[in-house]
Amino acid sequence: MAKYLVLIYGDEQKWDARTAEEEQANMEGHEAFRAAAGASVLGGHELESTTATTSLRADATGRLMVIDGPFAETKEVLGGYYVLDASDLDQAISLAGKLPEVHAGHSGVEIRPIREHG
Repeated sequence: MAKYLVLIYGDEQKWDARTAEEEQANMEGHEAFRAAAGASVLGGHELESTTATTSLRADATGRLMVIDGPFAETKEVLGGYYVLDASDLDQAISLAGKLPEVHAGHSGVEIRPIREHG
């Protein structure tokens, strides 16, 4: 089995503008995903708004800089993630394809293998 990080991206303004019914449908979509994935889901969380983001960088002298907000100005932001234990990439794609964000016009999902050390 291999581990995959499933990153959920989307337009934060559209997420924030969802109606209660749209939010409920999205939550039900995630519940259906977790039910279908079962024990393959090792963890995951929805993330707070990018307004709560703190980024770290080093300046040219190596001094740590703390920056409010994400690194890049972008319309799509990281909104949540899952860690999956899947037999291969095909299974990870099959599972992640069930996420509601895959089918929304303003969002999408990225799958990245997790490198195991040790």
